[in-house]
Amino acid sequence: MPVGVSAAVEGTTDEAVVLRLLAAVGAEPGTVYGKGGKATLKMKMLGYANAARHAPWVVVVDLDHDADCPPTLRAEWVPQPAQYLCFCIAVREIEAWLLADRNNIAAFLGVARSKVPSSPEQLADPKQAMVNLARQSRRAAIRMDMVPREGSGRSIGPAYPSRVAEFARAHWDPMVAAVASESLRRAIDRMTTLVKALEGQPEQSGG
Repeated sequence: MPVGVSAAVEGTTDEAVVLRLLAAVGAEPGTVYGKGGKATLKMKMLGYANAARHAPWVVVVDLDHDADCPPTLRAEWVPQPAQYLCFCIAVREIEAWLLADRNNIAAFLGVARSKVPSSPEQLADPKQAMVNLARQSRRAAIRMDMVPREGSGRSIGPAYPSRVAEFARAHWDPMVAAVASESLRRAIDRMTTLVKALEGQPEQSGG
């Protein structure tokens, strides 16, 4: 039987990504908590870590520019790791993991593959890179949904989260993306290790 794993994330886009990852490593996705922003996720981190002493949990957070490297952020967020906690950090934003699947993101956005950055983890702002690609889309619906209206003062379009979540759920290949994203590869490795360690154990409740 697949291992049931609870999760916590920053927002709805991240929820789609973590559910896709859990399915990819053979886990049974459980309830996804958080989705109230990074500050709220950090505030609740101790509770998630405590829960992970008894049941499997995955927490995914963006590195952003909050620390120079993932180990520094990890030490700040999880000073005392729990037995069943898989804490994953996207460098620098979860959009980098999606951009790393160049063929599929190019097809989804309606742009040439050559326009998609080949080293997404080197980008200072992967979310802005995603918006800029959408701005060049051959599809009016993608431009309308993902690109902010001129003068709106917003950084993303009105349906950006739902479009990105759609891609993550239905089109993204995380195993392909992991080749171009070291932080994604590490996340997949950690999730796989967690699932294998739990296989064969009595069923546990994640929350």
